[in-house]
Amino acid sequence: MKTILISDVQEAVPYIEKSQVVAFPTETVYGLGANTYDEKAINKIFEAKGRPQDNPLIVHIADKKQVNVLAVEVNSVAKKIIKEFFPGPITIILKKNEIIPDNVTAGLDTIAIRMPASKIARDFIKACDVPIAAPSANLSGSPSPTQFTHVMQDFAGKIPCIIIGPPSQYGLESTVLDCTTEKPEILRPGIITAEDLKKAGIDVINSYSFFKDGIVKSPGQKYRHYAPKAKVKIYSGSKDIKPDSAFIGITALDKKIQEQFKKLKICKNLLEYAKNLFSFFRDCDEKGIQFIYVQKVEEKGIGMAIMNRLKKAVG
Repeated sequence: MKTILISDVQEAVPYIEKSQVVAFPTETVYGLGANTYDEKAINKIFEAKGRPQDNPLIVHIADKKQVNVLAVEVNSVAKKIIKEFFPGPITIILKKNEIIPDNVTAGLDTIAIRMPASKIARDFIKACDVPIAAPSANLSGSPSPTQFTHVMQDFAGKIPCIIIGPPSQYGLESTVLDCTTEKPEILRPGIITAEDLKKAGIDVINSYSFFKDGIVKSPGQKYRHYAPKAKVKIYSGSKDIKPDSAFIGITALDKKIQEQFKKLKICKNLLEYAKNLFSFFRDCDEKGIQFIYVQKVEEKGIGMAIMNRLKKAVG
């Protein structure tokens, strides 16, 4: 199969209509999308990624009104999220409409819905005239793609079409908020934090976890994710650095320690750390680096999302 690169979203529409998958940019990471209502096309997402069938997908929309078509029982919390944070890097979980195929939701009675802030993503969804179900456009378990070249690395010759866009603005997957519980629960932390939600008058519980058993209501919960081929280690300040290694963090190290790394990335702040993390992982793999040291940050605000990804990458 030949994989073509396009910049006009209209050129992607025939692929969606023919039950194919299309990779597309968003502000979080690149997605691998198909028609939400097309079971055959949805199965192709799982096949291409090597994704476990019990890991639900996020349905992407271009219009807030589509929430009421996809879900039932859109409660007051969900309505507030939609008003304050859609479009944006947040996903809400609601009770699904029975018209949604089971393979989209991993057989659950809930559905994950997001309206991306990326204009390219929304234009693509509008052009297709259907909601687009999509996980990240990477092989299951590997670092998420933040550039179209990353998608090419994983899927060249395996999918028909990639929509070219700029590097992802945030570099981390969306915050996932379960709105079906008595008190909303963050199942996957992201750029929109518990503090951001509280400022909007929404109190939440941080209940994200890494587990091997149980019901997976959100992507990013059950399985090892975000891992490069290199061994990821949380940097503890040790001067005993393994050879053939790299470092990424937000604090400059002692010059003598820095010189031991083959590749080094010191970020200005947490947002830059988040944006560059997965791209750094992929760059290290391309260079054949064996060990990646990552700096631990306080699990607060965006730091919570960064540490969630780092812990999953460490495994």
